[in-house]
Amino acid sequence: MPQVFIPPLMRPLTGGRDVIVIDGQNVRELIEHLDLQYPGIRNRLIEADQLRSGLAVAIGTKVSSRGLMSKTQPNDEVHFLPAIGGG
Repeated sequence: MPQVFIPPLMRPLTGGRDVIVIDGQNVRELIEHLDLQYPGIRNRLIEADQLRSGLAVAIGTKVSSRGLMSKTQPNDEVHFLPAIGGG
C-alpha cells in the first residue's frame, strides 16, 4: 500500500503520525481513506472537488499535474507540498 507523508501542520489530525500506510489506487481514494481514519484531513486537502489551491502532490520523485486523479502504486510514497510558482 502507498505511504502518505503527512505535512507537519496536519499531524495533529493524525495523532502526530508523520507517515501513514493506506490503500488507494489514486490520490482521491487515498484522501478519502485517510479521512475515514483521521476526520478532517479531506477538508485540509480538497476544496471544490480538487486539491486545494496552493497544494501539489508528489508521487515518488515526481510532482503530478493530475491532482486527485494521479494514480498510485502499492510501493509509492505520496507527499502533499506547497505549490511552487514564479519565474
